[in-house]
Formats: sequence, structure tokens, C-alpha cells
Amino acid sequence: MKADVNIELSPIESSKPTSIRSLVGTGTAVGAKDSEVVAVSTSVDPTLASRESVLSNAPSPSETASQKKRSMIHFGALCFCLFVEGWNDGSTGPLLPTIQSYYGIGFALVSLIFVFNCIGFISGAIMNVYLDEKLGLGKILVLGAALQTISYIMNAPAGPFPIMCTAFCIAGFGISFQNAAANGFVGSLKANASTNLSFLHAAYGLGAFTAPLAATHFATTRHWSFHYLISAGLSLINTILMIAVFRFRYQDEVLAAGGQQAGPNEDVNQNKYRQIISLKTVHFLSLFALIYVGTEVSLGGWIVTFIQERRGGGASAGFISSGFFGGLMLGRILLVFLTRVIGERRSLFLYAFLAIILEITVWVIPSLVENAVAISCVGLLLGPMFPIMMNFCRDIFPRRLLNGSLGWISGFGQAGSAIIPFLAGLFASKFGIGSLQPLVVSMMSTIVIIWALVPRVHRLD
Repeated sequence: MKADVNIELSPIESSKPTSIRSLVGTGTAVGAKDSEVVAVSTSVDPTLASRESVLSNAPSPSETASQKKRSMIHFGALCFCLFVEGWNDGSTGPLLPTIQSYYGIGFALVSLIFVFNCIGFISGAIMNVYLDEKLGLGKILVLGAALQTISYIMNAPAGPFPIMCTAFCIAGFGISFQNAAANGFVGSLKANASTNLSFLHAAYGLGAFTAPLAATHFATTRHWSFHYLISAGLSLINTILMIAVFRFRYQDEVLAAGGQQAGPNEDVNQNKYRQIISLKTVHFLSLFALIYVGTEVSLGGWIVTFIQERRGGGASAGFISSGFFGGLMLGRILLVFLTRVIGERRSLFLYAFLAIILEITVWVIPSLVENAVAISCVGLLLGPMFPIMMNFCRDIFPRRLLNGSLGWISGFGQAGSAIIPFLAGLFASKFGIGSLQPLVVSMMSTIVIIWALVPRVHRLD
């Protein structure tokens, strides 16, 4: 008599490699007892099958090492991109008195370069939301770097003042693209994003620190505009680097190449602009970024003129601007761990309070040495604020909107680097350069108020 036997394998039995490989996929086995065929139906634990699938697809150690190397190259390239952006912002201050003298214009007219810079930044911030989705990370970075290079080539011959204003507008447009892309990419990283953002913006501080060293030298020479040849060379290297490293690829492709998980797919049925604008926190942080970056660039730029006219400094006063941006760079590195201990929200209040006190001493104490030291310390305290704000964005914005939101905020932040210095120039033309310090103190106080009003919300992915 023949009998069909149904055998259920236990998880323990099915965990044997030989039984899994032989039974899964066939579902039958042949027995030899009395020449009878025994049909076997198997049920393998699905968790074990999925575990084997994951293990089979897991990257090898060599692949992991290669991915980490590529990820480091991506980050290094973006740091150089921010370095060139810092070089751009750090160059203007020492050259401002020379530009005024060369073109025979006052504070108000020379401030037009900041106005056109602002037009470029805001236009870039608005266009970036659309172009980021259409072109992708790699093309956006290359386009921004190429436009920045063109602007420096236009400035190098020291042509008519309207051409310089146009060049500043093009530079603002290109920098806005790169700033948004870099912050969005680093903010999307799964590991050490907070630390990486600090070092990314420290690279900006390094560029802003080194630029015045060169600009101060050129400011005293006949061919002062040749400083922009160095800027064009650095920007050209940046363009080539963006092409070689990111290869015109989309962000998800670059993240995957570095071993990072890509973000969720965008909801193409919804208008991205509308989604970003509907986030109330975006507007608070955009205003914060505008005033912060504007205060930073105003102080680093106009402080040279202030020291020369109110403290009797000579052409070497440009080095004080370098000291400010050097403090900015160090603050973004040295205060990272203190920020973690205190907490990001409270630490920003502390840094702002101390910076306001130091800035008041620059305002009321007529000492060249004290002012130089105080300005460097103000840079140290202002340094961590922008990375703190960017890291806060990572925690509250939906991942599908993170790049667009960071681009929007960064663009308006860069617009601040034009608006506030322009206001400083207008006030200086009416009340004298001494109006710089009360303006900076009031802007720092406004930053504190805005930060206190920023809603504490959580990300909804």
C-alpha cells in the first residue's frame, strides 16, 4: 500500500544550508524506501529566506571601502566649492576703497555691486527649485561654477562700472546654485551630516580668510583688478572638479555611488514651490539666513573702511577682514563639540549674546588693537550659527523637500550678503562709516529674536 506523506520542516531543520538549497525552488524530494516515491511539501521560514537574500546582496568589504572613498571625494569637492564661494565674499571688502577711488564714486554707488549681487542670488534661489529637479545635482554644480568663472573674467580688465555690476549679478546667480546643491547634498547624508555641515562651512571660512590676504596686496597696486584673475583660476579649477567628480549625475546616483541610500521619490503630482512655500518654518529660517549672512559679509567687508577712517588704519587694515573670516572658520570647527554639549538651540543664543557684547566694544572703544582682536572673536562666535541652522533644517523638513528648502533658504541667505552690505553703504553715505557698528549690533539682536520665534516642529516624511 502506498501513502503520500506531507512533511513540514521546522525552522531549525530548514536552517541547514543543504536543505535550503536543495528544497527551495524544487519543493520535492525522492525517497528510496520499498521503491516508493514520497512527495514532500516544504515551507521555509520567510525571514530566513530574506536574510539570505540580504546577505547575498550585501557589498563586499572592498566595495564598501571603495564607496567610502568616493563619498569622501564627493565631500572634498563640495568643500572646495564652498572655499571658492568664501573667496568670493572675502575679496570684496579690501577692494571696496580701491573700487571707490578708481571709479570716483561714493558709498551709495559702490554699494550697487551688492544690489546686483542680490538680484543674482534671489534669481538663483527661485530657479534652483525648478532646475534641481530638471537638471540634477551634477549639472547644477557645473552650471553654477561656470557662471562664477565668467563673472571673474568680466571683472579682471576693470571695465566700466556697469559691467562690474553685471558680473556681480552673474556671480550671485552661479554661487546660489552651488550653495543650494552643496548644502542639500551634505544635508541628505545618513552619517555625520551635522559634523560634515560644520566642516563644509568651515571651508567657506577658509576661503574668506585667505582671500583678503591676496586682495589687500592687489588693492595697493595699479592693476588691482588682476585679483580677479586668481579668482577666475580658482573658479575654473572648481568647474573642472565638479565635472570630474559628479559627472553631470543626479543626486540619487551620486549618493548610491558613495554607498548612501537615495531619498524617497518626489511626488510629481504636487507643485514643489507650493509645498515649500506652505512651510511656515521656511520663511522664519530664510529671514534668519538673510540677516545672518548679510551681517557676516557686511562686517567682513565694511570693517576695512571703518578701521581706515575711524581708527587710523592704513592699507594693511585688510588683514583685519582676514582675521574676522579666520575666526569664522575656526568657530565652525572648534565649537562643534561645545555646541553638542550645550545643545544647538541654546548655544546659538549664547554665541549671539557674546558676539553682541564684543561688537559693542568695537563701537565704543577707539583702539585699533582691541578692535582687531574683538572682530576676530566675533567671527569665532558667528561661525557655528549657519551650520546650526542648516542642521536644524535636516531635522524638521521632509526629505522629499529638503534640497528645495535648503536651496531656498541658502539663496535668501546669500541675498542677505548683498542687501545688508548695501544698506550699510547707504547709511555710511548719509551718517558716516561709524553707522556700521550700530547696524551690525541691531542685526545680531534681530537674529536672536527670529531664532526664538522659529517653531519647534518635527519632520513628517
